[in-house]
Amino acid sequence: MKEKIIQLQERLKELNERLSDPEIFNNQNEYREVSREHNEISKILEVGNPYLKALNALEENKEIIKEDSDPELVELAKEELAELEKQVEELGEKLKLLLIPKHPDDHKNAIMEIRAGTGGDEAAIFAGDLYRMYTRYCENHGFKIDIMNSTPSERGGFKEIIFLVEGPEAYGTLKYESGVHRVQRVPETETQGRVHTSAASVAVLPEAEEVDVDIDPNDLRIDVFRSSGPGGQSVNTTDSAVRITHIPTGIVVSCQDEKSQHKNKAKALKVLRTRLLDLAQSEQRSAIDAQRKSMVGSGDRSAKIRTYNFPQGRVTDHRIGLTLYKLDRIMEGELDELIEALHLAARNEQLKAGS
Repeated sequence: MKEKIIQLQERLKELNERLSDPEIFNNQNEYREVSREHNEISKILEVGNPYLKALNALEENKEIIKEDSDPELVELAKEELAELEKQVEELGEKLKLLLIPKHPDDHKNAIMEIRAGTGGDEAAIFAGDLYRMYTRYCENHGFKIDIMNSTPSERGGFKEIIFLVEGPEAYGTLKYESGVHRVQRVPETETQGRVHTSAASVAVLPEAEEVDVDIDPNDLRIDVFRSSGPGGQSVNTTDSAVRITHIPTGIVVSCQDEKSQHKNKAKALKVLRTRLLDLAQSEQRSAIDAQRKSMVGSGDRSAKIRTYNFPQGRVTDHRIGLTLYKLDRIMEGELDELIEALHLAARNEQLKAGS
């Protein structure tokens, strides 16, 4: 790891020089990529630099103990030895996790899709609660949310809501939220106070850029219709809603949240590109290894991943066996403990797989 840290230190110097060159601002794509790599290496070196310093001090002290004739100096070196060994071990473990290669899509924006599952009106209300929870989390972490499409439920919440999360590492941060979320509580619609179990599914996909997916316009059927959703009186007076069907795959995407047909079409195409990329990647993953599934990172959106139990005030993530008795705070967007634990579990799985 010592050589790796030295290589990263040299690479950071190169990136600093590149970022200090005014010419880089003429190429926004290059500037974005260089800034992203600079940020990633800087985070690793926050642990790597202290690790290297402690490792060098440890090696020096061992050399002093082995060869120096000054008893006081040798005694001092021995006293520091245990603390330095502890530092090197602790920092080394952190460094191993940080040096695990990231997924190439982690830096992208994310498209999140929340759909009501079993449970009727209560499932739709819960889908709305999940959307609010993620909105709060994103606000707290500087991510921007843009609704792509939504189908509100008559009793509250959403039958479906699709939204874009924009910000550095948005997909990498939220990707483990994919799956079935189950809620246990007394629904607003329940008159006898009985606890019901309902569910909503969450899909988190990396936003596809135009260079990722080539869509042939001849493969698309585009229909326009009048919006039935909120948005003021004018939204229902023109054919502003757009439905796009990708004929080869049968994927259908609708968007009606904007008053402009042009904007709705652009948003629908963005969602379509993302779903086509996800389809291609899913097929590729299956072809590479149909049997391989990790504890956290399988991406199986049909699997029940988390239960929100309101009577007991607890949230349980079934993939890592973590239960937290802070349901009210989690529903207000305080997801950090859950998300960090999932990422740590995933990195540990990767370490085991690579060892």
